[in-house]
Amino acid sequence: MDNDDPIPVDEMTEVEACAELVGLAETIAWHDRLYHEQDQPEITDAEYDALRRRNQAIEARFPQLVLPDGPSFRVGAEPAKGFRKVSHAVPMMSLENAFSPDDVDEFMAGIRNFILEIRDPAAPVAVVAEPKIDGLSCSLRYERGRLVAGTTRGNGTEGEDVTANVKTIADVPQALSGSGWPAVLEVRGEVYMSDEDFLHLNDRQAAEGGKPFANPRNAAAGSLRQLDPSITARRPLCFFAYAWGEISGPFARTQREARRKLAEWGFALNEPAIRLEVSSEDKGALDRYYMDIQEKRSSLGFSIDGIVIKIDRLDWQDRLGFISRSPRWAVAWKFPPEQAFTVIEKIEIQIGRTGKATPVANLSPISVGGVLVSRATLHNEDEIARKDIREGDTVIVQRAGDVIPQVAGVVLEKRPSESSPFAFPAHCPVCGSMLAREEGEAGTYCTGGLVCEAQAKERLKHFVARDAFDIEGLGEKNIELFFDRGLIRTPPEIFTFEDRDRLSDQPLATWKGWKEKSARNLFDSINKARTVSLARFIYALGIPQVGEATARLLARRYLTAARWRQGMEDASVPGSEERQHLLSIEGVGESMAGDLAAFFAEPHNQQVLDRLTGSRDGGEPLVSVVDFEPPAAVSPIAGKTVVFTGTLEMMSRSEAKARAEKLGAHVSGSVSKKTDYVVVGADAGSKEKNARELGVAILTEKAWLELAGGVD
Repeated sequence: MDNDDPIPVDEMTEVEACAELVGLAETIAWHDRLYHEQDQPEITDAEYDALRRRNQAIEARFPQLVLPDGPSFRVGAEPAKGFRKVSHAVPMMSLENAFSPDDVDEFMAGIRNFILEIRDPAAPVAVVAEPKIDGLSCSLRYERGRLVAGTTRGNGTEGEDVTANVKTIADVPQALSGSGWPAVLEVRGEVYMSDEDFLHLNDRQAAEGGKPFANPRNAAAGSLRQLDPSITARRPLCFFAYAWGEISGPFARTQREARRKLAEWGFALNEPAIRLEVSSEDKGALDRYYMDIQEKRSSLGFSIDGIVIKIDRLDWQDRLGFISRSPRWAVAWKFPPEQAFTVIEKIEIQIGRTGKATPVANLSPISVGGVLVSRATLHNEDEIARKDIREGDTVIVQRAGDVIPQVAGVVLEKRPSESSPFAFPAHCPVCGSMLAREEGEAGTYCTGGLVCEAQAKERLKHFVARDAFDIEGLGEKNIELFFDRGLIRTPPEIFTFEDRDRLSDQPLATWKGWKEKSARNLFDSINKARTVSLARFIYALGIPQVGEATARLLARRYLTAARWRQGMEDASVPGSEERQHLLSIEGVGESMAGDLAAFFAEPHNQQVLDRLTGSRDGGEPLVSVVDFEPPAAVSPIAGKTVVFTGTLEMMSRSEAKARAEKLGAHVSGSVSKKTDYVVVGADAGSKEKNARELGVAILTEKAWLELAGGVD
């Protein structure tokens, strides 16, 4: 095997896969925040896509290791500060990516597997293909034909209210033209900047002494998210419409018809688009369209990074629905990556909140596709050894691959004569503790634990982050400051900070850079954060592998902080009934259950929980954790745990699961005493037997459909 190749996914061990999935989740979340919240990406879109592709490949090979809070379940990032948050009536999702004809074939095969009517590969399926615009997703709400609101995608559930700003964009109709539009219509599309306008804007920025934008997407995002609408009005923004969210009534039967209606109502569309019939015997037209758009890419006048393929029939789109962060009925076929050469100046070891020691290559800054790249994550010791990466090497940096950004290879003929292999350190660069790597694992970890300041700081930063307790004013810089001065070393000390400050000889208001008002604002922000939802509380604790999605799943299952804590302690016993109950949650495997058990086995963590929520001996709580309130039952199966087994005849297994989740049920892959229904099809196996032994209700497919409301 070539030394420059990464570990092939099909040769990975389960331990290596688990470690990499955790690392990938952390990296993607970091870049999501930079891209969606700050409009300051450190990497290119292709590099970002590469990381998701690697994550997806590992998940496909090791489905038991899929993290419920991992990249496959996340959309965008939290809305930025300074804008009012707006909840989307219909979530704004991201698209899954395809990078090759085989990936597109897999997407089409998934469609056929879901919808029984087109199982035959020779049956033609109508799709609409269009250029994939590279801008900022935006939703425009019209009521009785007039624009009333504009919202960014944000995290997919909540976005930023940018109504005043979108009203300054010439392409956005203030009132709809024509007729036939629904009384309520949310038009979704992309705010972007043309290539020509982008160049003119950067020329103007330079002339005025301002900082030039890295690319048109950043320019558009930064312009739309101005707190002063007059600044947005001076920026040359455009808008393409290509989808919709909430509507008061249907207005089309197909994607092509919907596009035509949007154009009639006054919206510009991302052209050239095309409708095609695709089958296993005739895929040439779609391939030709892809190649044609790729050739025309530089002459379209706006930035694109691929094409989007959508199922044309809207009734099929509705049946296919969504999975995790993406619709099942659409895919983005991305263009190939780009490469560049640069030099590794130094390799450093960074320590994360879990103690993981991650090698990072500091690069001589290089522009790749318009984005300045200066760092690359090297993942682990094996990655460095396998590629023989050394300080001083000239390397190929690729805008796609297995890490973000990927060091695709070393240019050996340019290696300095005095070069020597990189020696992975034996001790933590922060606390000096031993770095340990268990046999069979890819990751190396600092053994310092709570002694390691790097881990402690990172855990505090995580605790106060926007997705957790969301304490404004207590960002990374201030966490570092207060930690180094010994004022905040643990989460409870955040909430006792003000009381201790009152008794201090040097209160915060007297510090350099601080005043009475800024100190008051910080303490007010801390006090405001004392009430937190159960899901955010669980996420804030920083338990390995437990991110936002997992925290929501746990909150939904256990409902209160007390029940969750007791449940986790009971589940710490392998083989216990509570352990099986925990494992029945879709996506929670033994690895994650082990991390939860390890967290609760640590006395310090128990002390933190006691101090935050009030000790079990009656201590006064520092925070109030709000119980999870499940949505009102809208169907007989809402809140029920359902297991499917055997071959279904009236709809595919995939569609049955999607239908159950849409109606509020928990779909599990295993049967336990807490399972409510087991739906059996033809040739059902051991799950039916287990259900009978445990006394779980067994339903035929017909009985299940009657309970679930019949067939659409």
